Amino acid sequence: MTGSARRRTGDSRYGGLVPLVAAAVCPHPPLLVPEVAGAAASELDDLRAACDTAVARLVAADPDAVVLVGAGPTTGPIQSPATGSLQPWGVDLDVPLIPGQPDRGAVLPLSLTVGAWLLARRGVRTPVSAVQVAADAGAAEVGALAERVNASGARVALLALGDGSACRGQKSPGYDDPRAEAYDQRVASALAGADLDVLLDLDPVVSAELKAAGRAAWQVLAGAARLGGGSWRGELLHDAAPYGVAYFVASWERM
Repeated sequence: MTGSARRRTGDSRYGGLVPLVAAAVCPHPPLLVPEVAGAAASELDDLRAACDTAVARLVAADPDAVVLVGAGPTTGPIQSPATGSLQPWGVDLDVPLIPGQPDRGAVLPLSLTVGAWLLARRGVRTPVSAVQVAADAGAAEVGALAERVNASGARVALLALGDGSACRGQKSPGYDDPRAEAYDQRVASALAGADLDVLLDLDPVVSAELKAAGRAAWQVLAGAARLGGGSWRGELLHDAAPYGVAYFVASWERM
């Protein structure tokens, strides 16, 4: 059955329409883009490969649309056309939300710029939309975005962009914080097990203190998965902190 047919008839395995059909988590360091990393690009080859796998699995779920969610200056949808730029990181490279867009349009934050780059890298042709969520977003804002993901009636695949703590050692961006490793281990375990409760319970204040840029996006994912109903199976594809920042890649599918 095609995606459009499922949108009309629902999916009997889950008792009706199932808006969220697959999800993935990827980090958004600009160094993920080889042109930015330059001579050090090979250091993140394993991370790129894991992200490629996660995106490929999203597409394999045959969604009607892919939604990117990541940290931004405000909370809400970004209207297309929209384009991100890697110029602040020394590379004259523009990344449109949708390949071939005629105008720059709205400005994508770094998280969604990297997300759009990951989709383009895999040649994704499924319709794409994007929402940004403020780093300090509370439960109400997160919940509203989760509801938005499930409101279209289409089969949606969600790609949540976000880094873990940035306090894993004295050379990390946030210096060293003894709480960081335990925080990241908790997140990694929750992503591996698709544990919605743990992700939704992440403390915004502690997350901010540890400079965990992914907290709000992970909670939008968890909220959307809960609203969509059913059970989820998670797999952690990557977990490392090569520059003192935790990078997770995870893939979720319905059971």
